Amino acid sequence: MGGEGDGLRDYHGKRDFGRTGEPAGPGESTGGGESAGGGECAGRGESAGGGEHRFVVQIHDASTLHFDFRLQVGDVLRSWSVPKGPSGDPSDKRLAVPTEDHPLEYEDFEGVIPAGEYGGGTVIVWDRGTYEPLSHDRRGRPVDFAESLERGHARFRLHGAKLHGEYALTRFRGGRDGGAGRAGEDTAWLLVKTAGDGRDHGTPDPRRARSARTGRTLGRVAAEERTA
Repeated sequence: MGGEGDGLRDYHGKRDFGRTGEPAGPGESTGGGESAGGGECAGRGESAGGGEHRFVVQIHDASTLHFDFRLQVGDVLRSWSVPKGPSGDPSDKRLAVPTEDHPLEYEDFEGVIPAGEYGGGTVIVWDRGTYEPLSHDRRGRPVDFAESLERGHARFRLHGAKLHGEYALTRFRGGRDGGAGRAGEDTAWLLVKTAGDGRDHGTPDPRRARSARTGRTLGRVAAEERTA
């Protein structure tokens, strides 16, 4: 994986930071005010760089309502769109479509992306926390997490406010050997829970779900921004 500037090229190219409140991350000037999560971004970014692996699950009410699942890998958040959201039931195989890398500061983003902008709609932080990489080779030796993703199968244990236990991401279409890029239109993964401690919440009704960061629903975030 390249540095932050390379990893965020697609992210920067899709957004006008003079209009959207999303964090620009390194290598781009916002041209405007702080993001909706600006009060906490610096501190969260510092902790993410201090040795812990971060994850975040956001609910995004865009053209289609979906969940965004993001794992810190190096200096970016690797990202997947999960239409039905992560499940605590190991029998559920959830489609996960890769999207562009996001900056680490996106872990805290909550607000409304303006209509006409890429991904226009309301975003809340449904869950966040840390994760442990668990990928090993056939001899039981640990494999670098970024490498395991490039190979198409990565295992990890989530420690979130709502999600707990072991999960796996497995590429079943496209990717390095299939002719499609990391976030190519033909690339698809499965997100599956493989083991846990029984404390997981079920996948919520997205419109009634509350933010793990502020306790707000999608509707409340949208209403507050309309009156701001």
